[in-house]
Amino acid sequence: MKRLSKIVLILLAVVLLLVLVGPFLIPVRPLEGLSAPSALAQENSQFLTLDFPGTDGIEIHYRAGGEGEPAFVLLHGFAGSLFTWDTVFDDFAAKGRTLAYDRPPFGLSERLVVGDWMEANPYTPDAAVTQLFALLDEQGIERAILVGNSAGGTLALRAALAQPERVAGLILVSPAVLAGGGAPSFVQPLLRSPQLERIGPLIARFFLTQGNTLESRAYYDAGTVTEEQRARSRLGVQVENWDRALWEFTTASLASNLTDTLAEIAMPVPGRQRRERPGCARVAERGSGRKAAQRRSCGLPGLWPSGAGGVPGGVPGRGQRLAGGAELVKVEG
Repeated sequence: MKRLSKIVLILLAVVLLLVLVGPFLIPVRPLEGLSAPSALAQENSQFLTLDFPGTDGIEIHYRAGGEGEPAFVLLHGFAGSLFTWDTVFDDFAAKGRTLAYDRPPFGLSERLVVGDWMEANPYTPDAAVTQLFALLDEQGIERAILVGNSAGGTLALRAALAQPERVAGLILVSPAVLAGGGAPSFVQPLLRSPQLERIGPLIARFFLTQGNTLESRAYYDAGTVTEEQRARSRLGVQVENWDRALWEFTTASLASNLTDTLAEIAMPVPGRQRRERPGCARVAERGSGRKAAQRRSCGLPGLWPSGAGGVPGGVPGRGQRLAGGAELVKVEG
């Protein structure tokens, strides 16, 4: 028995040693063939340097079009880019001034890494809100309708809660509100451990370079995505420091926890709004979990629940049912 106990203790010690020391033995070689964002610019690409506290500024990649009011700001989802909106950008621009940009650290916006900032991490959820409004200031936009897909919908909601006077309306396409949005707080210390900091870029590389896996999960029907769209979606993994920046973003992420704040959203949504179903406001008192959260969303016009069918990122298609009893809202010209 003593011998068995001794063997178990030795095995545990070996495992612990591997966990603590192993990551530092794994080589993390720099990626080759990466470029500055400007070298990957596409037609309609524009860049500006956005002021952000504690940095020399962040170079933001954006596209602008249209004129007049209302102003639309298009916010892409996780690992997406402003190219997400290519097929609908001109439709928005025909209605008013339209702006789409690559949310750091995605697309062709600059990838800051540790050492590039002296104050707050530029990849936190609060930083994303700050950058959004700084961009609006830079572009001279006082109020805008925020159009958010997936994690971009999370940002739109955070922005509306932070400065409701500057948000004229919300259009949320399969927003990451009911679940997701980042790592739970109890996981954060693990993500920031020296061991994971060491191999974090490798994890980021694995996640974003596995063929069409991410595209298949992001689109209801990945078969409808053209080769040109695929090529543009992969530009982000050709930018200098993309892997290191993505890991910094991961460690700074937080669970959204926005379901309980939906009732605070009061700004209008353009287009026809359906009537609120009886009992929507009372669901929070009667239930919890994903189904209850889905029902709570029924009083927010323009909210397509996460997981609704369609392309891209869950935009409902013709003939498809919408999850959670939501209704497709058409914006009239």
